[in-house]
Amino acid sequence: MDGVIRSVGIVGAGQMGNGIAHVCAASGFDVRLSDRDPARIQAALSVIDANLTRQAQKGVIGEYERAEALARIHPADDIEDLGVCDLVIEAATEDEQTKYRIFDALCPVLKPDALLATNTSSISITRLAASTDRPERFIGIHFMNPVPVMHLVELIRGIATDDPTYESAKRFIAKLGKTATMSEDFPAFIVNRILLPMINEAVYTLYEGVGSVESIDTAMKLGANHPMGPLQLADFIGLDTCLSIMQVLYEGLADSKYRPCPLLVKYVEAGWLGRKSKRGFYDYRSGTPVPTR
Repeated sequence: MDGVIRSVGIVGAGQMGNGIAHVCAASGFDVRLSDRDPARIQAALSVIDANLTRQAQKGVIGEYERAEALARIHPADDIEDLGVCDLVIEAATEDEQTKYRIFDALCPVLKPDALLATNTSSISITRLAASTDRPERFIGIHFMNPVPVMHLVELIRGIATDDPTYESAKRFIAKLGKTATMSEDFPAFIVNRILLPMINEAVYTLYEGVGSVESIDTAMKLGANHPMGPLQLADFIGLDTCLSIMQVLYEGLADSKYRPCPLLVKYVEAGWLGRKSKRGFYDYRSGTPVPTR
C-alpha cells in the first residue's frame, strides 16, 4: 500500500458499524460491510439509506451524493471479501474475546500491508494488537455515537503502532471531515474516562435516593447545560456498554471510585439495556419515554 486509504472494511453492522460505513461512503471511500448475521447487514443498509435521505432532505447533501454514497457500500457476505481493503475497522460488541475471534479470522485474509483498527471504547489497544499478525499496523480509531453527527474521533496508538500507521489514520479522519484527538493507551481513553464515571455517579445518585430519574436528568440539563441528562444518555449508549466500560476502568485502574453501581448491574441483569431493548432508566415501549424510577 502507498499509504493512501481508498477502501475500508467494517466488521460489525450494528449502530456504530453502520454509522462508520455511512461517513466513509459519504466521504468517497469504497466500503465493505461485514457481519456474522447477513440480516444485520441489510438492516444497516436500510438505516444508512434513511439517514442519507434525511441529510438530502435537509440540504446537507444532494440527491446525487446520496445515491453515490449508498452505491459505494457493498455487503461482505464472507470475511474473505475484506481482503481487498486498505483499512479494516472492527466495530463489534465491546467484548474482548469476541474481538480476538474476529482478528483470528480476519488477519489471514488481509493484504500484508493493510491497516487494522478497532473502534473499541475502552479496551487496551496494545493487548488487542498483540493478538494480531500486524501490531505495527494496528491502531484504535474510536468514533463517537452517533457517528454521522459527532465530530470527534479518538486515535489511540498501541505500544507497537508505527508512525506511518498513525499518519495514515490521521489523514483518513481528516478526509471524513472529523477532528482527531490523540489519546494514550489507558483504560477508556479520554472521553469515556471522564464521561462514564459521571454516568455511573448519576446512577449512584438514583440508587441512593438522592433524586429520581427525571430530577437527575433535569438537574444536569438545566444546571450544567448538558444537552442530554446522564441517565437518558446512558440509555442511548446502552447500559451493557456503560457497564462494560466501567468494568474495564475498575479492573484496569484498581481504584474503588470506578466501581460500577449495583443498580447499573441490576438493570443489565434484567435485560433493561436502554433504547435498544425498549427499557432502561426510561421505558420506551409506549413511544414516549417514561422514567422507570
